[in-house]
Amino acid sequence: MIHSRNRRLRVNESVRSLVRECTLTTNDFVMPIFVMEGENKEEPIASMPGIFRRSIDLTVKECKELFSLGVKAVNLYMKVSDDLKDNTGKEAWNKNGLMQNTIRAIKDAVPEMVLMPDVALDPYSIYGHDGIIENGKIANDATNDALARMSLSHAEAGADIVAPSDMMDGRVQVIREALEENGFTDVGILSYAAKYASSFYGPFRSALDSAPKDNIEIPKDKKTYQMDFHNSREAINEVFKDIEEGADIIMIKPGLPYLDVVSKVREAIDLPIAVYNVSGEYAMVKAAAQNGWLDNDKTIIESLTCIKRAGADMIFTYFAKEAAMILNR
Repeated sequence: MIHSRNRRLRVNESVRSLVRECTLTTNDFVMPIFVMEGENKEEPIASMPGIFRRSIDLTVKECKELFSLGVKAVNLYMKVSDDLKDNTGKEAWNKNGLMQNTIRAIKDAVPEMVLMPDVALDPYSIYGHDGIIENGKIANDATNDALARMSLSHAEAGADIVAPSDMMDGRVQVIREALEENGFTDVGILSYAAKYASSFYGPFRSALDSAPKDNIEIPKDKKTYQMDFHNSREAINEVFKDIEEGADIIMIKPGLPYLDVVSKVREAIDLPIAVYNVSGEYAMVKAAAQNGWLDNDKTIIESLTCIKRAGADMIFTYFAKEAAMILNR
């Protein structure tokens, strides 16, 4: 006779929901948003069905809708005009730049929306790299100074949390010191502590035209600063260094292919963990769903739940709006 039957706790949805270990809600989501110059403009991103570049006015409208659905945080990226790009990235800290104007506009319209602007130079660089190029290499410390200026301009515009995604060594400390010295003690830092050099970023780079340029005099990829995808112990080292430097939230990127890293970091730290469900992950699900190979809604919810189950406290995902609609139903 069988005395222990695990299926007793799976007998129907009511029982399953009572013993469920992990529950997904709209509070878990951060929506990445792409912003472009202009007015009343919207451009679809071909490799990311359902995702758009929008002008500031339409971005504000989108943020209002997101907030009404229960998505309370957005991650901001700018599509910068080529004539504003150079090797220093100085447009990144222009007080009247696209990012700064976007932050102010959203804060005026949706004051309680948590704004997490991206901090990296690649959208502003003529080379498409996250750092300043000196003698054919990424200049770590010069880049850190630029990132601090960029972060400070975001804080002045009204950002709640700055999100350095560049993977320069020591940049969290430089940014934290700049914020503290200028009175922005309440502005948080969400550090991309374990960001891997991944093939899953392709659709994102096409959305912002931020891929490294094909130039023999500069690194052809981002492998000298983003992590090697063969490694996981290295991620723990990166995470602890960023915590020591003053990070408030730790990011692991990409998401689904790296859940082993998420789980290891979760066991090692108590700080909140963010996980980025990146553009390539989004594109694969959408392509399969459009071909009838996967159920769109069920796959979205399962994927995001798996990320949370692995240890994420928040999930950066292009599915945020769609997932919120599904959950609200």
